[in-house]
Amino acid sequence: MNQPFETITPAPLHASALPSMVAMRDGIRLATDVYLPRGEHTAPPGPTILVRLPYDKCGTYTQLPLIAEYFTARGYRVAVQDVRGKFRSEGETLLFVNEVHDGYDTIEWITHQPWSDGVVGMWGDSYYGCTQWAAVASGHPALRAIAPHVTGTDLGQVLDHGDGDGTRDVEQGVHLAYMATHFVANDTYEWEPDLDTRPLIAPFEEFFSALGRRSPSFDIAHPHGHDRLLRRWPEGHPFDQRAIPVLQTVGWYDNCAPWQWRDVEELNHRPAWAANQYLLIDAIDHENHHIAHAPYNETTDHDLNEDAYRALLPGYLDPALEFFDIFLRGHGDAAELPCVRWNLVHGDGPELRTSTCWPPTDTEPLTLHLTPDKEPPTGSTPGLLSPHPSQPTARGPTTPKTLSLPSPTPNAFAYLQTNPRLHDWSKRADVLVFDAAPTTDPLDLTGPVTLTLTLTTTGPSTDLFAKLLDVHPNGEAELVAHGRVHTESRESRLTVSLGHIGYRLRPGHHLRLHLHSSDFPEFVLHPGTSDNPWLAVRTERTVQSIALGEEAGAHLTLTAALPTAPQARLGVA
Repeated sequence: MNQPFETITPAPLHASALPSMVAMRDGIRLATDVYLPRGEHTAPPGPTILVRLPYDKCGTYTQLPLIAEYFTARGYRVAVQDVRGKFRSEGETLLFVNEVHDGYDTIEWITHQPWSDGVVGMWGDSYYGCTQWAAVASGHPALRAIAPHVTGTDLGQVLDHGDGDGTRDVEQGVHLAYMATHFVANDTYEWEPDLDTRPLIAPFEEFFSALGRRSPSFDIAHPHGHDRLLRRWPEGHPFDQRAIPVLQTVGWYDNCAPWQWRDVEELNHRPAWAANQYLLIDAIDHENHHIAHAPYNETTDHDLNEDAYRALLPGYLDPALEFFDIFLRGHGDAAELPCVRWNLVHGDGPELRTSTCWPPTDTEPLTLHLTPDKEPPTGSTPGLLSPHPSQPTARGPTTPKTLSLPSPTPNAFAYLQTNPRLHDWSKRADVLVFDAAPTTDPLDLTGPVTLTLTLTTTGPSTDLFAKLLDVHPNGEAELVAHGRVHTESRESRLTVSLGHIGYRLRPGHHLRLHLHSSDFPEFVLHPGTSDNPWLAVRTERTVQSIALGEEAGAHLTLTAALPTAPQARLGVA
């Protein structure tokens, strides 16, 4: 095997933890650490914050002992548990499958402990945001509030984009690699596959062979098994259960945000849940790096430095504590808790703004049409983002045979760790570029971004990626928003979501749109053929064409803050 792996075993138990092996309904025991406030042995029972995760409850990656210390200092009891089959817990290692029943049984155990008053809340990121929704799906009455952070109920699944129209999300290759290394055994493995190997599945098979065991979750999901992971909800979807208060923390730069935005939108359509949903939208990535501190170094990166992690805790945990104080302890007035708090990137400071809903009400749509700047358009000649459509024409970004367009960062979960600049991508022949005019005044973009276009391909199917950039006066370009779609049709009318943004385009800056057909290795490589992308051993060149002009024009729709007229701010009035 060319790429070695490192085995990550359980870290030592923390000195202040009270360890237990909690029995589930089938007799499997889950390793659980309890942290109590100082002097708790003589204090009356109180509310508990439960965290259920697969990343080692004692490890330095998630720093749960430090988090428990922060929560207990506010008077909460904290229970931290390795999920079934991970680290010190017993049972089969399976992604998502057992979390509903195990969540119920763990909450039931908590309610019978002498330090518990029978009130439970849950907190956590990513997978341990999913375990919160699993506990909601279990229907346990003691669960009173949850605070899921950078997660989603469909986390890891390939989402359909349309209603049977053959469009869906592009599969994120990083998630299958996650299954292979995190859900293969109790231990976790650090391993980087050789992504130049073909077929793409080959290095994973080599890894399992070297390890001497396979990941059942990987085998369920590969190559077309993403629907089978619906076993995560054996008692029905959590949104069909009793609505409880939920604080959703969404990251502008989180690569998992599409799943969470879908949850936000779905809950808004359910009156009982909509009345209980609170949003905190911050300028963070999946690993909680913040744009205000990017790029990071060894001193400032909380992934590398415990002091930096401690400095992170107030911004990371105080909103959840404020939320739990209201809904677990009855301290404070829920009516005074803002429904939406959000960060405006490059605004007046890092302080969170508030609004009664998202997007804020004082906004209006801003439509920019994709137009050529030369007739006829050729190759990668830059186009324009204009308030006015052009005459009907067409342009064609191409997918090269090598499919070599690289993802901009080595770790998609930690985008802001490096906060890469993307202007060099504008020079590539396999990237189509459209530029708006520079702004004359600040332009605040606060809401959803969508791209609508007609796309044709010479292949049997294709992927389309769209990145919206902020181009600085010095020519550097940074990411504002991005989206993608896979279509099974040779010609499709598509609406591509680029997510939501809260972003100030400063005077002298301008918007740029990149369109391309690959973003590897974050997303699985399309071979340009009908072969399964994990099994393909050859690639073929395909050409994607985008229609421009009034009849089937491509256009970008943004949401701009009032009151200044957006076209004037773009310098194109």
